[in-house]
Amino acid sequence: MSLLTYGDRLAGDLRGLEALLDGPLRDFSGVHILPFFVPFDGADAGFDPIDHGAVDPRLGDWDDVRAIAAGREVTADLIVNHVSSESAEFVDWLAHGDESANDGMFLTFDTVFPTGATEADITAFYRPRPGLPFTAYRGADGSRRLVWTTFMPTQVDLDVEHPRAIDYLRRILRTLRAGGVTTVRLDAVGYAVKTAGSDSFMTEQTLGFVRTIVALARAEDLRVLVEVHAHYSHQLAIAPLVDLVYDFALSPLLLHSLGTGTVERLTEWLRIRPANAITVLDTHDGIGVIDAGPAGDRPGLLSESEMAAVFDRASEATGGHSAIASVIPAWMTLPHQINATYFSVLGADPTSYLLARAVQLWLPGEPQLYYVGLLGGLDDVEQFEQTGQGRDVNRHRYTPAEVDAALDSEVTRAQLALVRIRSTHPAFGGDFEFREDSGATLDLVWTNGEAQATLTAIFAPEPRFRIRLTDSAGTHLIESVSRLAAWPGPA
Repeated sequence: MSLLTYGDRLAGDLRGLEALLDGPLRDFSGVHILPFFVPFDGADAGFDPIDHGAVDPRLGDWDDVRAIAAGREVTADLIVNHVSSESAEFVDWLAHGDESANDGMFLTFDTVFPTGATEADITAFYRPRPGLPFTAYRGADGSRRLVWTTFMPTQVDLDVEHPRAIDYLRRILRTLRAGGVTTVRLDAVGYAVKTAGSDSFMTEQTLGFVRTIVALARAEDLRVLVEVHAHYSHQLAIAPLVDLVYDFALSPLLLHSLGTGTVERLTEWLRIRPANAITVLDTHDGIGVIDAGPAGDRPGLLSESEMAAVFDRASEATGGHSAIASVIPAWMTLPHQINATYFSVLGADPTSYLLARAVQLWLPGEPQLYYVGLLGGLDDVEQFEQTGQGRDVNRHRYTPAEVDAALDSEVTRAQLALVRIRSTHPAFGGDFEFREDSGATLDLVWTNGEAQATLTAIFAPEPRFRIRLTDSAGTHLIESVSRLAAWPGPA
């Protein structure tokens, strides 16, 4: 059971985060701290590191990371696709060219297309943002280089097939492990290998690189979590290669069930989803929807029209704002994610929200709660208007007073009760099964000897839930958000 948060936006810095984890959030056995490197507040909120091996001193230092790790699992990002254009390695390469110790580390147009490329070759590449994935840079000698920049012009792509890039990644892995990190998330790995003649997203060449980086990480005694937003078949393909994958499909499928009152699409996924999954409703990147939809000639768990309906309901619930904040990638007709908080997309309805959260925490795998979702956050429209970044609506910077108020709210206390149930009830150490009833209800059941934990998730005629817990102390029934928020935990 882990918390996903930034080093600054929940508690100010790493010591503040440790205090929360040792206090009101002590039921979390792990924490994924989003990029805390230099700088943690760059153009892409830390995912553009100038120094991937250093903790930003405004947040703390490696001793602070190790202090957090002393009491729980710590996950950190290994940003495999790119570094900042201000990184020492890239600046040195621009200054010294072929004589640089980092020559070959960065991916240029000619590396992928040594004999040139056609318009069709270039536009075949999948990119999560509008435009083309190249930026022109000038070397100190006046040479002009067209560098791959898959995400932003200041995020220069690594040539992950070059020994110097591999050496760089190995060095970062060793630094993370020495700093107390136990799991690394391979950020944007699906885009890391560019192969002419393909869309260069989650290809066989990508899987080959995943095997390479997994071997490097495991050599440092690190678990590996892969982040891939794509057709669900990619999750099924990559799951056997790594320790953990994300169950991104769950979130849009729950939105579909809550919007339609049906569970057919959801149960299709429950039958085939990988067991080694991190379950999420929302993350710092918003609410993924593409993960449940079709891709090319491959049908999805949701159809194109069902995906569009999920976006439409989200737009209606947020007063049209999610449609404004969500970006449509190049060559696509729908956004690949909803930029809004999960609570906002559900119209701030506590029962629907806790039903979805309960399903997440009842499924096999390792549940992860995003800090904004845990605190029942609504869209930060003001922050979006200041930055123009759609994902910032779901990345609120909490003051200590706001944290205290949220922790005292019913919706947060109810979620923390679910965390305690999942973390402490003996039934969750046993066997899992699920049953569909009348196309609108799901029973999710864990059984371990005489201990049993049953969630009945009812999607129609209106969303509601029922939790039945049986252990040596007897049987407890919880049927409302208020009763859940008041649940005292194990005796």
